[in-house]
Amino acid sequence: MKSKNEKKRGTSATKGGLKEKKFSLKNDPFFETESKKRRKMDYEDDNIESGGSEEEAEILGASDGNGGEDEDENEIEETPGEIRKRVATELLGKMRAIARKEKEGRDGDEEVEEEEARDSLVAKILQQEQLEESGRIKRVVASRLKKPETADGFRVMVKHRHTVTAVALSDDDLKGFSASKDGTILQWDVESGKTERYQWPSEDILKSHGAKDPRGRLKKHSKSVLALAVSSDGRYLASGGLDRHVHLWDIRTREHLQAFSGHQKPVSCLSFRQGTTDLFSGSFDRTIKYWNMEDQAYIDTICGHESEVLTLDCLRKERVLTIGRDRCMMLFKVLDQSRLVFRPPPTSLECCCFINNDEFLSGSDDGSIQLWNVLRKKPVYIVKNAHALLPAGQNVEQKGSEIIPDNCLENGDHKIEGYNFSSTYSWVSSISVCQGSDLAASGAGNGCVRLWAIETGRKDIQPLYDVPLMGFVNSLAFAKSGQFLVAGVGQEPRLGRWGRLPTARNGVAIQPLKLL
Repeated sequence: MKSKNEKKRGTSATKGGLKEKKFSLKNDPFFETESKKRRKMDYEDDNIESGGSEEEAEILGASDGNGGEDEDENEIEETPGEIRKRVATELLGKMRAIARKEKEGRDGDEEVEEEEARDSLVAKILQQEQLEESGRIKRVVASRLKKPETADGFRVMVKHRHTVTAVALSDDDLKGFSASKDGTILQWDVESGKTERYQWPSEDILKSHGAKDPRGRLKKHSKSVLALAVSSDGRYLASGGLDRHVHLWDIRTREHLQAFSGHQKPVSCLSFRQGTTDLFSGSFDRTIKYWNMEDQAYIDTICGHESEVLTLDCLRKERVLTIGRDRCMMLFKVLDQSRLVFRPPPTSLECCCFINNDEFLSGSDDGSIQLWNVLRKKPVYIVKNAHALLPAGQNVEQKGSEIIPDNCLENGDHKIEGYNFSSTYSWVSSISVCQGSDLAASGAGNGCVRLWAIETGRKDIQPLYDVPLMGFVNSLAFAKSGQFLVAGVGQEPRLGRWGRLPTARNGVAIQPLKLL
């Protein structure tokens, strides 16, 4: 018992000692440093807070820590606008260096003033071109267009033996290209009309360039061409036709470079993306394929149509507008891998083209033209009977440059004895828009090409003039400057032989456009 009491007294003594230490100011834990466990927790909390501050600094654009490094990495990636600015700055630097060498003896102040004036002028031109190409600014051309005179009608500049199926112009408006059903591809000068022919290589060379063996009973590759496209840099010409291949040509040497296989049926339409060497091709196999001509490589296949793809068009963005025989028009967004489907009234669409990134036109086999917007699945405005048939007793030339009358006559309501054509000749087979402007043109087989004013603000299409041109207008192309219009015309439609005009001339016709 005694030992137990002594132990209790010892423990109580020690407890008392501890209490004395506990309540002493020097040894008070309140005034001591924090425990290791507490310091560890605070250290972890500090890490969490510092991580959050880095994220906030990165979002707010801080320049210290890892956020600054990420910001520097992001600044390295240039946007297309920054690339154009850098290229323009380098060009200005070269121009300044040349000017300094040529004008070393001149006064320094005068030279600086001249450089500033030159730089401001070049900057305005580049800015205006960039805004027009992006679709932010639209040139007013339709209201300034002079009335074409009968003497200034279409002039056949290039002749073909068979029906012309496609025409294309270079970006500088100096060279033109045309193709026909017999496989002839011609390059011609816009001013002089001098032509140069592209020679198809032999079967062995085609196979060495990637062409596959022909299918079915055919022993040779069909040379019939249905589509042409020219790259923005003026280096490449692409052609497609019945042989199921996309052919790449060098414009400078007019030599065949490569044959791209992949389509299972004829290639019906081609279009280069503006400012790039990316090419879209549409085919009767219901697919659209995406290629890069610089690397000569296949990129992707786009599906969506339930029938043959007839026409496609694209601008600078990675979007492609297509029309098929399934009576619908589709806008494919390549990067998003999505599409918008537009369904017109009960009719079959034949052709389409972009006005800008948000608006586009289409033509159908009932003779109507539709104006579309990406915000609506139905046409915003419809021009019925856009290419009315002429009475049998009236000559096409007599109607030359008169303003189009009210299009009140519906195709199909006419009497056979009152008109010299069937409804096949009033199909809108081609349509085109002058880039970055409000001027459009459409062609059919009724004997004229019609010019239209697109009023996007009012969501309206107003007729301007019609210019006589006998034959099926299978392709149209405006000059980028808006100074002339080129039409590919023939005796037969582009994709078939369901109509024929023996009096028409197969070739390329040009119409000068004069502005006020």
